[in-house]
Amino acid sequence: MKRFVRTALRRSLSTSSRHGGKYNEPLSGNDMPRSGGIASMMRLPVQTDSQGLKACFVGIPMDIGTSNRSGTRLGPRQIRTESALVRRTNIATGASPFDSFQVADVGDVNFNLYNLPKACEDIRDYYRKLISNGCIPLTMGGDHTISYPILQAMKERYGPLGMVHIDAHSDTSDTMLGEKIAHGTPFRRAVEEGCLDPHRVIQIGLRGSTYSVEDYDWARNQGFRVVMAEECWHKSLAPLMSEVRDMMGDRPVYISFDIDGLDPAFAPGTGTPEIGGLTSIQGLEIVRGCRGLNVVGGDLVEVSPSYDLNGTTALTGANLLFEMLCVLPGVKYLR
Repeated sequence: MKRFVRTALRRSLSTSSRHGGKYNEPLSGNDMPRSGGIASMMRLPVQTDSQGLKACFVGIPMDIGTSNRSGTRLGPRQIRTESALVRRTNIATGASPFDSFQVADVGDVNFNLYNLPKACEDIRDYYRKLISNGCIPLTMGGDHTISYPILQAMKERYGPLGMVHIDAHSDTSDTMLGEKIAHGTPFRRAVEEGCLDPHRVIQIGLRGSTYSVEDYDWARNQGFRVVMAEECWHKSLAPLMSEVRDMMGDRPVYISFDIDGLDPAFAPGTGTPEIGGLTSIQGLEIVRGCRGLNVVGGDLVEVSPSYDLNGTTALTGANLLFEMLCVLPGVKYLR
C-alpha cells in the first residue's frame, strides 16, 4: 500500500510540474499496466460534458446506417481499448497536445437505436451543446451517417465548412434503398443544407466498382476535388496536402476519415472494404498535412471489430485520432 501511494504521488508531482496541475494527460504504462485501468480514449480522464475542454474524444456507437456488414456500433469501444498503446507525445512531428490544452474523453452519445432520422436529431442536439463553448470534438464512429448531424451542428456555429474527406466511397448518393439518410448519403445532405462549402471539399482515396461511370459526377459538379485512389498509388501525399492547405485557407475545416479509405491489407475491420486503397503511411501524411489548418472537428468512422480479429484496424483508428489531436490549432511543437 505504501509503495502504491508513493507511485501515485510521484505521478501527481510529475504531472503538476509539467503542467502546473492544469492539463489532463494519458495514464502512462509506467504507472499502470496497459491491460489495466478504465478503457477511455488513451486512458484519459472521463467527464460528462465539454466544460473546460479545448478538445474532446467522443463516441457514437451506431451502425443502423450501414448497407453491407454491420458492427460499427462497437467501434468506439474497441478503439478506446486499443488506444491504451498510444502515448502522449508525437515523436515524429514534435507535437505535444497534452502540454497544450485540456483534453478528456466525454463518453458516448445517447441516441435512438431504432430510428435513424431520430438518431441523427439526437446526435445533432448533443453536438450543439458539446461545441457551444468552442470545444473541438474528435469523434469515434460508428458508421459514416454520423458525419451528417455533426456537420449540421457545426454549421450553426461556424457556417459552411471545408472538409478533408478520406474514404473509398464518395458518400454523396441521393438515396439508398429509397432512404435519404444512410452512410452513403451524408455529404449530399450536408451540401444541400449548406453545411459544407463545396469548393473547399477534397475527397481522397475513392475507388472500387460503381453502379455507373457518372457516380462521382455530382460531387465534382458541386465543386469537390475528387482524388481517386489510383492517383495516390506509389507516391507520397505530402505534395497533395500542400495544395490542400492552399485550398482551405484559414477558414474552418472538418476532417472525416473513413477507415475503409485505407487498403484492407492495413484496415480489414470495416463494413465495405475495397482493394487498392491508401497505405497507413499515406493516411498519416494526410492527417499530418492538415497542420496549420483551422480544424474545428474530425471523425474516424466505420471500424467494425467483428472483422478486426487482431485489433489492427481499431489500433490504426486510435492512432489517426491522436494524429488529428496533434494538428489542432494551439498545439505546441517541442521541436
